[in-house]
Amino acid sequence: MKKQYRRALSIAGSDPSGGAGIQADLKTFSACGCYGATVIVAVVDENTVGVTGVHPVPVPFVVGQIRSVLDDIGADAIKIGMLHSSELIRSVKGTLSEYAIRDIVLDPVMVATSGDKLLQDEAISTLKEELIPHVRVITPNIPEAEILLGKEIRSQKDLPLVVKDLSFGRSVSVLLKAGHLAEDELIDVFYNAETDELTALSSQRITTKNTHGTGCTLSSAIAAFLAHGLPLNDAVRKAKEYIDRAILVGAEYEIGKGHGPVHHFFDFWR
Repeated sequence: MKKQYRRALSIAGSDPSGGAGIQADLKTFSACGCYGATVIVAVVDENTVGVTGVHPVPVPFVVGQIRSVLDDIGADAIKIGMLHSSELIRSVKGTLSEYAIRDIVLDPVMVATSGDKLLQDEAISTLKEELIPHVRVITPNIPEAEILLGKEIRSQKDLPLVVKDLSFGRSVSVLLKAGHLAEDELIDVFYNAETDELTALSSQRITTKNTHGTGCTLSSAIAAFLAHGLPLNDAVRKAKEYIDRAILVGAEYEIGKGHGPVHHFFDFWR
């Protein structure tokens, strides 16, 4: 019998600077022991300083990529990143619904680390109403959670109070990330909708400008560990440990003129 890879698929945009998007996802899958495949939904003109432009891939071609990968290679888990339009969101959701893949992680990307907007306004309601209920886990940061909830999140103590509201009827598990809060101790809150339990995931803030692609990396790590068959709580906890180490080691480097990347392969080389 031939060995079988653990397979993870990323559906996201491309980052030519290599720190976020498809490129970060592939690095993360590899570092976490998965065979990575990709579906590119847009070519993004960006670097560590900011986003200059987004060139969407035609929706039928995106659908074709999904079918090509899943009909041939398949996937044990899927990570979804930037989906810029309602048409694209509906098409991705409709296509994935034809395949029996439970472990889908959605990083609801709306704003880049640089502050540049990546999601069209009319697509937000489509994301909330049509795609989020179809996935297993979402990983919003504070600004994304505020957009989804339509209200402000002021402090750390608000996170356990609002995280269940992001679960949309307690059908979707939520990792609400605390990185945008101005506190030294960051406590992400994970709500497991399948067991109705809250878990606090604490880490110390690392002083670094190298935070480009942290959201992409964390969500991809969750997908990778789910692809390995880990229970949901364990997959999220291991992904949190992975991104914390990637940020810590990445802080030792300087690359680019803006927000540099994390170090995806800290366990392999420095």
